[in-house]
Amino acid sequence: MTRFVLVAGTTETARIEGISAAGADPALVAHTPSADAELIEYGHLVRAPAVPVSPTGCPTPAAVTRAVREQVGFETLVVDAGLAEPTGAPTVDVGAKPGRDVREADPVPTAPGAWVAARELGHALPDDELVIGETIPGGTTTALGVCRALGVGEAPRAPREDGDAVTVPVSSSLPENPRDLKRRVVDDGFAASDLDPGDAAYRPKLAVRFLGDPTLAVVAGLVAGALESGTDVVLGGGTQMLAAAALVRHAGVADPLTVATTTYVAAETDLRAAAAGLDCELVVTDPGFAGRDDPLARYAAGEAKEGAGMGGALYLADRSGSLGAVADGTLEVVERVNDSYGP
Repeated sequence: MTRFVLVAGTTETARIEGISAAGADPALVAHTPSADAELIEYGHLVRAPAVPVSPTGCPTPAAVTRAVREQVGFETLVVDAGLAEPTGAPTVDVGAKPGRDVREADPVPTAPGAWVAARELGHALPDDELVIGETIPGGTTTALGVCRALGVGEAPRAPREDGDAVTVPVSSSLPENPRDLKRRVVDDGFAASDLDPGDAAYRPKLAVRFLGDPTLAVVAGLVAGALESGTDVVLGGGTQMLAAAALVRHAGVADPLTVATTTYVAAETDLRAAAAGLDCELVVTDPGFAGRDDPLARYAAGEAKEGAGMGGALYLADRSGSLGAVADGTLEVVERVNDSYGP
């Protein structure tokens, strides 16, 4: 059996102006992961105040994941990886708390414990295959921090022990990736933590505690536990899931691992070299949103690109032969929710 796992959390890093497009109203950004969980679980909102959309109206990738679920029929599990706002979706608690601003000295103190608890959960789940997605505004910035701490980020880096350099490129939910801003934020995080890039190589819990976010800790723990138990794992995402894969590899877990992402992430940044360097298979799926005259066209214009396990869900849709119905199904989900729970 295949189970879709959504790891949902928050980081205060998302409050930095210009970092994320996850929400048209900045006051509602912290609700985005909670709303995504409800949308994927129920197909409508329960406690969240509004459907997450970008400032230009691009709907959350969770709507795509929900549309695929309605076609494919996979089981779901939501893991609370530090939600700042309540969700009406049932969740599993692994002890993660919301992450602080990565520029603080100890932004994710619960990361080591949450990693261990998530690893136990991943080991215990009875499924044959897990497709794991994440939802956390600001997550590509903290992913950059983790990768640089491990020595695999977009910056001068320490070499891997085997001598092969790996660089994980950083994407963005915005059409224009604010790379300079993200690098400045991460530089401030290093200054606050008294670490240098590469200092946390092969110490992944240290990397995610001082330069990351709680969602990355939980995803990495889940993946490690599932792989160790013989479960197949597909990471649905781009930059953040490659960062999670780097954490898993630096924890000494070498089992086969797949990263499934969208053409929109792949068009912005080359993930193949990073995936190969981390011994991951990379699968890229095109949902066919280009050329449409509706809000989904914003994806092809460079917004959102990925999130809430969208790449993993599209991989399942393609595998089941239902990829062609994803676009219309997504619009149906959005319209249904807006009709009942519109802003």
